Amino acid sequence: MSTTIVHHRVGDWLPRDHGVVQRWVKKKLEKVEQREKQKNLGWHPVIQEFQQLIESDPDLYMNFHLMFEQVPAVAPYNDDPTGLRPQIRDYMTMLSMFDFIIHNALEFEDNELVGFPITAMLDWPMGTSAGLSAFMNPKVNTMFKKMFDVWAEFLGSPESRYVLNKEDNGWFGPLASKHMPDFDNMFVCDPSADYHGFTSWDNFFTRLFRPGVRPVYFPDDDKIINNPCESSVYAIKYNIKSHDLFWLKDEPYSLLHMLDNDELAPQFVGGTISQAYLSAFNYHRWHSPVNGTIVKTVQIPGTYYAESPARGFPNPDPNAPILSQGFIAHVAARALIFIECDNPDIGLICFVSVGMVEVSTNEVTVNPGQKVKKGEQLGMFHFGGSTYCLIFRPGVNVIFDPSYKVDTEVHIDARIATVG
Repeated sequence: MSTTIVHHRVGDWLPRDHGVVQRWVKKKLEKVEQREKQKNLGWHPVIQEFQQLIESDPDLYMNFHLMFEQVPAVAPYNDDPTGLRPQIRDYMTMLSMFDFIIHNALEFEDNELVGFPITAMLDWPMGTSAGLSAFMNPKVNTMFKKMFDVWAEFLGSPESRYVLNKEDNGWFGPLASKHMPDFDNMFVCDPSADYHGFTSWDNFFTRLFRPGVRPVYFPDDDKIINNPCESSVYAIKYNIKSHDLFWLKDEPYSLLHMLDNDELAPQFVGGTISQAYLSAFNYHRWHSPVNGTIVKTVQIPGTYYAESPARGFPNPDPNAPILSQGFIAHVAARALIFIECDNPDIGLICFVSVGMVEVSTNEVTVNPGQKVKKGEQLGMFHFGGSTYCLIFRPGVNVIFDPSYKVDTEVHIDARIATVG
């Protein structure tokens, strides 16, 4: 089988060899067909509702046909091992896969870990013009949210723990341990208990560091900004405009779109933005980067599978969903947390958590008026999410540490910048 190497799999969410994604899709389709034949089960009501939405709306009906037809039937775009057609050929097969996925937690697959299964199956359709049109549609995103709520309920139940085993396909097996070394000493768990003491897949995904594993650096120095997430740097940009062409390949930030025209947004025009991403193996909680007071929190509904049109056909990058992080900061489901820093030289900052594909729940755990210290929890991603931005006002002299540079992994609560 031929190998198509993708050299920019940012975040390690999908394999570098796109053939791995092809084989994963084929394997899951076989399980879907087997499940439907053996159990003769109907689709979950939420999947039936998704089908009704597609078939009752002429624009969506057209786009959910065209997004598959617009994927060329040539390598490397043919997910079918025969090389004749896309593995996912139509929206009915897509919905069957959705139905299978929302009834299951993810097994660990060494070198074939597809941390985001729906992203894997829609990898090429997301890069088509019809896919962009469909996945930008508010009705489609409302439907995805309903579907993800069902899946999240399963992932939060004890039933989802079956993948937290010590077999080769389990998250505590020898293969998974290579990716999460010293897990027992780093995270709060009980290695002697069933499932390491985790009550669900979601409980495992939102696991806590043990005390002292990630110390809070310079907790009382208000000139120093700490890292709010266990993450790798994606971008640092200055003099951000109120409006810009955020869908271009160089991903300029368009501040008012990013902050959904919030009344506080104009204060940040001309300021500085840093953005970073989390891998599937990272700690997924957010900590306060400063000492200060929560001013306001905002939940913004948005897209789940829209990617930058600059990354799509005719020359799509298989990693476009990840390379579109700047783009999705403007359109995806996200949360805003405004913090008034104790240091008046910094003043108001904004932390933006961005839901990247799949469940993408941005849970905020702080409230307006609450005092926060560096290292205190602000919220968390639930099986999804995984990019965030820090925004500073103009005139704030943010001096990023030399070690804080693009593609560099930085621990949570470590120093990332000093305000002069």
